[in-house]
Amino acid sequence: MQHPMRVVYSVLAALALAGGAAAQTYPDKPIKIISPFSAGGPADIYARYLGQRLEKPLGQAFIVENRVGGGGIIGADAVAKSAPDGYTLLVMSNTHTVNESLFAKKPYKLMTDLVPISPINYSDLLLVVNPEVPAKNLKELLDLARSKPGQLNYASSGPGTPYHMAGELFKAMAGVDIVHVPHKESSGARVSVMGGQVQMMFDAITVMAKQAEAGKVRAIATSGRTRSAITPDLPTVAEAGVPGYEAVIWLGLMAPAGTPKPVVDRLNAEVQKVLGQPDVKEAWAKQGAVPMNMTPDEFGKFLAQDIEKWAGVVKFAKMQVN
Repeated sequence: MQHPMRVVYSVLAALALAGGAAAQTYPDKPIKIISPFSAGGPADIYARYLGQRLEKPLGQAFIVENRVGGGGIIGADAVAKSAPDGYTLLVMSNTHTVNESLFAKKPYKLMTDLVPISPINYSDLLLVVNPEVPAKNLKELLDLARSKPGQLNYASSGPGTPYHMAGELFKAMAGVDIVHVPHKESSGARVSVMGGQVQMMFDAITVMAKQAEAGKVRAIATSGRTRSAITPDLPTVAEAGVPGYEAVIWLGLMAPAGTPKPVVDRLNAEVQKVLGQPDVKEAWAKQGAVPMNMTPDEFGKFLAQDIEKWAGVVKFAKMQVN
């Protein structure tokens, strides 16, 4: 009879060999990236950009599929339930780290059912108002909100999204009573603000800066720690009246749990090569996006810390969805 531990070691060795073999032949067919957000938003745009850059080094096509709904849960669950072979990936954001505490019941657990591959980039959010709102700067907006508690609305693309959480953090730190108006997707939220149905919102600077330049909205402040390179004359929320405020949107890639480590490492290495290319950095800088450089393990630690950060905001605002 074989010793029980020898059986275990044999199984582990077989799995390691299988993973190594998978990495040597990977990929041998097109790779799908599921985006749980609407077309035209940051996740969709950068997933497609990254996929195009990865096609040559990996020798396969990258197909981006949008599965919108449930605050990013529907798309993430589809990936979590996919085969763990590296051919179905998730482009995700801090929406997903927020969801870990926001939704009491989800069909998956982020850090259990998915594995980190690599971050992509981060960018500031832009606080904008409809041009008809009588506030030209943050001080005037705060004064207006405090004089009319519960009468100003802010839009988002749904509960738990970076736009929603930026608004809740703003409410908590600025001490203002503004009402959240969730939408099914970012494009709908933007249309509501530009049309005047909703007065304000935090939105990705990579998308909304163009609308501000066109006069469709008025830019009030940026959400990062320092001023954005693409709006250098615009103050941050922190310097304009809410000290310590910071909320950005970041993007990353994950795969189903059980995806062979050599495949994860290969994907991480190729993604990081793309992020390190000078023309990529230059192009993204013009849009206000900054590449993020991490190994899978480092990205995993980053995710855990972000989950903890937003859990505090969810608890403070009593936002949990059952």
